[in-house]
Amino acid sequence: MAAAPSRHDVFQAIADPTRRQLLKLLGDQELPVTVISGHFPMSRTAVSKHLRILAEAGLVKGRKVGRETRYRLDPEPLLAVKQWLAYYERFWENKLAMLKHYVESGETDGAEPVATRTAVQPTKQE
Repeated sequence: MAAAPSRHDVFQAIADPTRRQLLKLLGDQELPVTVISGHFPMSRTAVSKHLRILAEAGLVKGRKVGRETRYRLDPEPLLAVKQWLAYYERFWENKLAMLKHYVESGETDGAEPVATRTAVQPTKQE
């Protein structure tokens, strides 16, 4: 049986909404865990665990200042996410281009335009 990897990758790290919020919080400032934990409805220990996962993925860096550790965002590993998403961007661009063409051409295939359709009102059940 293969052992589980000890480090988390960027995709695992950002999969959790709390960790995404941590990244956003640390995007513009360096903060100690005591201040960071004040932004979340969880214990300081739980916040520290999330920070450890982010640090293992290389997304945050900690530095000692006196007795506390201050954390800051290191956005470089997010380039892997950007590169991965770049492949799928072509699908979004294609769909947007098709929608733009459809709207600008006025093609409706004989269907009534969306803006002029009347909503079907549900019947009242007694």
